[in-house]
Amino acid sequence: MINRTFDNRYTILERIGGGGMADVYRAHDNLLDRSVAVKVLRSQFTDDDEFVTRFRREAQAAARLSHPNIVNIYDVGRDNDAYYIIMEYISGETLKERIQREGSLPVETAIRFALEIAEALEHAHQNNLVHCDIKSHNILTTKAGRAKVTDFGIARAVTAATMTQTGTVVGSVHYFSPEQAKGVAVSAKSDIYSLGVVLFEMLTGTVPFNGETPISIALKHLQEEPPLPRSINPAIPPLLEAIVLKAMAKNPEQRFADIGEMIDDLKLAQNYMRDDHTRRLSKEDFPTQVLPRVPLNDKYTVARPVENVLPLWRKRWFWVLLGLLLIGFSVGAFLAFGKFWSLSEVTVPNVVGKQAEAAKTIITNENLRVSVSMEFNDKIPAGIVISQNPEAGTTVKEQRTVNIVVSKGVEVAVVPELKGLSRRDAELQIKNAGLVLGRVDEQFAADAPQDTVISQNPRPSAQVNKGTTIDLVVSKGAGPRKTVLPDFRGTPLNTVTTQLESLKLKLGTVSETPSNQYPAGSIIGQNPAAGTEVLEGATIDLNVAKNVSGGSGGATKRAVVQITVPDGAVRQIVQIVVTDTGGRRVVYENPQKPGDRIEQAVEGVGQVRVQVYINGALLQEQLL
Repeated sequence: MINRTFDNRYTILERIGGGGMADVYRAHDNLLDRSVAVKVLRSQFTDDDEFVTRFRREAQAAARLSHPNIVNIYDVGRDNDAYYIIMEYISGETLKERIQREGSLPVETAIRFALEIAEALEHAHQNNLVHCDIKSHNILTTKAGRAKVTDFGIARAVTAATMTQTGTVVGSVHYFSPEQAKGVAVSAKSDIYSLGVVLFEMLTGTVPFNGETPISIALKHLQEEPPLPRSINPAIPPLLEAIVLKAMAKNPEQRFADIGEMIDDLKLAQNYMRDDHTRRLSKEDFPTQVLPRVPLNDKYTVARPVENVLPLWRKRWFWVLLGLLLIGFSVGAFLAFGKFWSLSEVTVPNVVGKQAEAAKTIITNENLRVSVSMEFNDKIPAGIVISQNPEAGTTVKEQRTVNIVVSKGVEVAVVPELKGLSRRDAELQIKNAGLVLGRVDEQFAADAPQDTVISQNPRPSAQVNKGTTIDLVVSKGAGPRKTVLPDFRGTPLNTVTTQLESLKLKLGTVSETPSNQYPAGSIIGQNPAAGTEVLEGATIDLNVAKNVSGGSGGATKRAVVQITVPDGAVRQIVQIVVTDTGGRRVVYENPQKPGDRIEQAVEGVGQVRVQVYINGALLQEQLL
C-alpha cells in the first residue's frame, strides 16, 4: 500500500494506525500540496454490496459535519478494489495514548475534553448521525490541546450491516452501552453512555469494567453498577462523579435527556472548579439585569372606581404595611449591625496578616461576627487575611459583621504543549494560559521548519503559578550547507578569491613564502586543507608563493609558441599568458580568424608556465 497513489492524487506515505475494519495511512494530497489521512477499508468488507452502500452513505453524511471538534472528511472514493475516505490529518496522539502515558488526567483537563467531545456529538446528533463507537482510541488530541472526534460513519455502517446480516454486535466492548451489548437498536443516548465511560477513564486512568473475555465485559455493562470514581480518585468533585454515573445509567431513560443537558452539567462542574469570580450565580445572587418592558394593557390593568377615594394615611392596610416595614427594618438592622438597642460597643481588632482560622477566633472573641471571602494573591500566602472591613480600630456595636478577605495564594496554570507550533501561535497559547513569554533561543534543526518551536521550559502539562515565564527554543531552519574545499595549489590568488566568493566562503589571512616550485602569486598552501568539509561563511587562510630573494630566481628560459587558430567563430580572441617567478603576464592578445597561424617568442625566469587561451578557454599549456 505504501507509495500507492489513489485516483492520481493521494500518495500513501506511511501507516499510522488501524483497527478491525480499516487501516489508516498518512498521505500527500498532490493537488492541494498538503498532508491528509486516508482510511482504507479492509478487503473482507469490500465484497458486501449492502455494506459498501451503507459505508458510502454514512461517510458522505459524516462529510457534511463541520465542527472544530470533529475530524473533517474531505473526500470518499474507490480506486480499483480499495474503498477509502480522505480525512483531515491530525499531528498528535489519541486520548488513549495520553491516558496510558499520564494515567488519570487533571480534573480540569478531563472536563474540558469531555465538553469538546460532547459538543462534537451534539453537532452530529443535530444532523441525525449517531457515532456508535465513542472511545478514547477515537479521540485525537492536537498539539494545541484540542480534542477531535474521528470515525464518524464507518462505525454506524458496520453496526447496522453486521446486526442485520449476522446478528452479532460490533463495537468496543469496554465502551459500548447496555443496549449495544443486547444488540438492540441504538440511539443518541448510547453515545452519552460511551462518553460517560470515556470521562470515567480520564478521571481514574482505567475503564469501569474489565474481564477475561469480551462476553464477560459485556455482561458487566448489563448487570453490574460501575465503581464510584471517587473511590479510585478522591480528587474528583462529587458533582462530576454524579455526571459520570448519570451518563452511565443502565436504563437509557435514566440518563441525560440529550447531549445538550450533559453539556450544561459539565459546564456547571467546570464553573465550580474555577474561582469565585467566574463561578455561576447561585439562587441567592441578585444580579442587575436588562429586562424587556412589561406591556400595560387591559389584560394587566385592574379597573377600580375613582369615587370615594380616601387619603392613603386613612386606609387600614397602610398602617399594617407600615408596621411590617418597621419590624422588618428593625430585624434587618439588628442582624446587620448587631444589637440594635444595645449601647455596648467594641473596637474592631486588627486581623490583617493573620491566619484565617486565628482571625475568625479573634473576631468572635470580641463578640463580633465574621464573613469570609477568598481571592487569589501572588504576594500573600494562602490562608492569610489580606484585608478587613470595618478597618482595625473602628468602634462598632456588638454583633457587627466584620468582612475579611483571605488569600487563595498564587493562581495556578497548566503549561500548554507548544512543540511544533509557530512562534506566533506559541506566544498566543502562553498568553491565553496566563503565562509570560521568557527567553527565546534559536538553533538550527534539520527536522523542524523555520520559526517553529523545538522545545520549551517548563515542559507541557506542568502546573505553575500564573505569570511564570516560559522559555522557548525556536528552529532557524536546516542551517547553512556544507561544502568540500577544492585544492587551490598552483592557482593565482585573484582566481582563488573569485572561487571563494562563489562558494560563499571568506578569505582569511594571506601569507607569502619564497618558492621555486610555484610561480609567484600562486597558491602553495591552504588552511583548512583541500578535501575538508566546511560550513558556508567559513574563513580560508592562504599561503602565496613569492620570488626567491637575492637573485633573479634562476636562468632565463626562452621558447617560441606556435598556434593554429581552430575552427569556430569568425572572430576569436587569442591570448598567450606567461607565469614565472616574476608573476603572471599576457604577452600576446589579438583577434584572429579560424586557420590563422601565430608564432610568438616567450621567455621567463625559474619555472615558466605558458598558457594559450581562445575566447577565454584554455587551448594548450606547457612548462619551459
